[in-house]
Amino acid sequence: MKIKSLLIYLVFLLSCDSSSDFSFGGNVSGDVQMSGESSGTGIGGSMARFTIKGDYLYTVDSYDLKTFDIKDKVNPKITSEVSLGWGIETIFPYGENLFIGAQSGMHIYGLENKEEPKYISSYEHVTSCDPVVVQDNYAYVTLRGGSECMGFNNQLDIVDISNLNNPRLFKTYEMINPHGLGVDGNCLFISEGEYGIKMYDKTDLDDLRLIKHFDDIGSLDVIPFQGVLMVIGSDGFHQYNYDCENAEMLYISTIPIERM
Repeated sequence: MKIKSLLIYLVFLLSCDSSSDFSFGGNVSGDVQMSGESSGTGIGGSMARFTIKGDYLYTVDSYDLKTFDIKDKVNPKITSEVSLGWGIETIFPYGENLFIGAQSGMHIYGLENKEEPKYISSYEHVTSCDPVVVQDNYAYVTLRGGSECMGFNNQLDIVDISNLNNPRLFKTYEMINPHGLGVDGNCLFISEGEYGIKMYDKTDLDDLRLIKHFDDIGSLDVIPFQGVLMVIGSDGFHQYNYDCENAEMLYISTIPIERM
């Protein structure tokens, strides 16, 4: 089973399909909304290529954003297709917007019309791989270099999105080899690939505080959710209980990946 297949499985596994009032956005990074929608939002990692928002499924490939009406689960229908340019990698829902990571930057699309997302703005950066998560007025973007990503930068960009029409860089922090990331309250997790997982206190965005570096836990993406950190690694899907105040991560379980 490939990593992307596992990510797809997890998004569907954690998606809501009830009349619950709660709608969990993306990485569950504080985007818990009293939405009142008939069905909830899928929970996915920062490297996901699709997400569910209410009765609509949004997907990205390398060039396009597609919207599907999934009210009829047996016969979903495409409602729009938007060209995004090149190097499109990830999609993350927050509030009534979609944040799309690309090798050239981050694109923001509004969901005022859920059947046809509308372009709002873009934040541009040097060419690199670009997962993104959002919480409140800030987007957290990891930039990773290497042959696959056609760049040399390894860093975390914190982007001020208080004005969606004019996102701007707030601060940059150097990283080793950042992949996916996740936020939960004031706790920020960053996957450093084979170099482990970093746990940060982000109370002061001007001075992120490294709580602990778990350098023995290889990871490609993370999903923090209600005290459980779901970790996507090259060898499988792992779960840990986490406590940011006490700098702890306690192993729960693993679903291994069998490579074909």
